[in-house]
Amino acid sequence: MKALGEFAYFKTQSKTIRTLLVTNLLFAMVLPLIEIFAGAYIMRNTGSPSWVVIYQLSMYVGIVLSALVNGLLLRYFKSNQLYTFGILISAVSLMVMMFIRTVTLPMLCATGFLIGLSTGFFWTNRYLLTLYATDDNNRNYFFGFESFFFSLWNIVIPILVGGFLALVDGKTILGMVFSVNTGYKVITVMALLIAIAACLVLSRGTFRSPESKNFFYFKFHRLWNKLLTLAGLKGMVQGFLVTAPAILIMKFIGGEGSLGLIQGIGGALTAILVYVLGRVSRPEDRMKIFGFGLIVFFAGTLCSGIIFSAIGVIIFILCKVMFQPLHDLAYLPTMMKTIDAVSKIEGRDEYAYIMSHEVGLFFGRAFGMVLFIVLASAFSEDIALRFALPIVGGLQLLSLPLAQNIIKEIDGK
Repeated sequence: MKALGEFAYFKTQSKTIRTLLVTNLLFAMVLPLIEIFAGAYIMRNTGSPSWVVIYQLSMYVGIVLSALVNGLLLRYFKSNQLYTFGILISAVSLMVMMFIRTVTLPMLCATGFLIGLSTGFFWTNRYLLTLYATDDNNRNYFFGFESFFFSLWNIVIPILVGGFLALVDGKTILGMVFSVNTGYKVITVMALLIAIAACLVLSRGTFRSPESKNFFYFKFHRLWNKLLTLAGLKGMVQGFLVTAPAILIMKFIGGEGSLGLIQGIGGALTAILVYVLGRVSRPEDRMKIFGFGLIVFFAGTLCSGIIFSAIGVIIFILCKVMFQPLHDLAYLPTMMKTIDAVSKIEGRDEYAYIMSHEVGLFFGRAFGMVLFIVLASAFSEDIALRFALPIVGGLQLLSLPLAQNIIKEIDGK
């Protein structure tokens, strides 16, 4: 009965919101493959954490470039059309990487860039359409609902994929001997089919497009500059949220089956917690959620550095899986509230801020990735794995007073 009540509440949302949520619900099934198993695939075929980091950095270059290209294309195409393009090309790009036989560094850079370019279209247009469809009062629910399914699929998909890869490895199916790499190819075909289904749902919605076609600015109000600093801190950790779990689990614990199981255990309670928080929390509760998530993540990075073993990895993964949706639940509405405020002050279209936000994220991501590469080059990859995470986790704590200052300034206007 409770589930029926929640479905009835979902039905009270506008058609645009419902369409976006179902689209994102479907594409969230593909994201674990991009965010988790791409790194595991590279580790399996190269054994080098540094190569995983270089691949990830290439991906982030693609994301920030796609934000700029997307701004140009919005002059000729609607945002939902570019969103559809991003969803489809993300799945196709993942297939390209998995179907290449020889894993080389230039290949990883090229495929990472391509995947970043495609997912950049997804993320920037997702933010824009969400910004237009929601307001500050219903964004907690929107991102709580979204985070619930992101967390749910981060449980189910890794377990299913890890179990499937372990099951087919070495088996003969339809006269063909399967390996783990063959299993990856099958999975990416399924990912493409899910992406197509997400696009079909999206095509049923009616969406607003930007009124202005000028998105390129270099100077912003001080309030937005503070938000860009906050984005840099988020980006600094974001890169490690994608690469570190796959590297550490493949190094200390085992294969993709272990990766899926640990992700699943960590995400089960978080999925429910985030949905409930999104449903019942108010805008003024965001900083409490934000601060709690930051402390959980920092505690996990300390455990990973101090207990540099399988136990430390498990603790870190559990903290990471809890931190990520809690952080997004508070951060994303705060970002959009800031865009609402600054766009009115400066009289600019909202996409100008979404685009510059990706630049802010990129600088943070690049710092985190370069920190790892420098530590690995100067000392060793084990030193980099052990100390880079606590460093960025500690710096991330600065996000809380900065975010509180941003909210205080907005509410004071």
